[in-house]
Amino acid sequence: MALFAAARQGRRDDAELGTGVWRRAHDRFRRGLDRYHQILEGVEDDGVYNELTILANELGELLPRVRMVCVKAQLQSPSGGMDIPGALLQVHRTLSRAGNALATTAEAAAMARLDGERWGVASAGLDNVKRRVEVVAEDVAEAERLLEG
Repeated sequence: MALFAAARQGRRDDAELGTGVWRRAHDRFRRGLDRYHQILEGVEDDGVYNELTILANELGELLPRVRMVCVKAQLQSPSGGMDIPGALLQVHRTLSRAGNALATTAEAAAMARLDGERWGVASAGLDNVKRRVEVVAEDVAEAERLLEG
């Protein structure tokens, strides 16, 4: 059953996001979010786990916004390849930055997990993850502003 659901989702993504740069920007963000959630699975300290889970929820709330930006961008400047439509270059750049920031946030969460084994919620790594989540949220908001403006 899951195989058919994945195939339907893939067709839906192709229809809404295309097969070019907007699809890749969305998928990269989703993969970063998946990676962050994978890191949560190894957290042993309950306090650290709870803090990282709250941040995971904040990041998860950004995915529909990223999707909407990518869908709108595909409607305005369709992409079926690797070429970034010039009119929306800044939007793509900001989405790429958000995806990179999310990947870095996942790395910071992994470090916080290790640091949390020793220090618990007093870990400085949690503050680092929180700051990085803010950067991701700012990048997504900037992409939304650029697309609307």
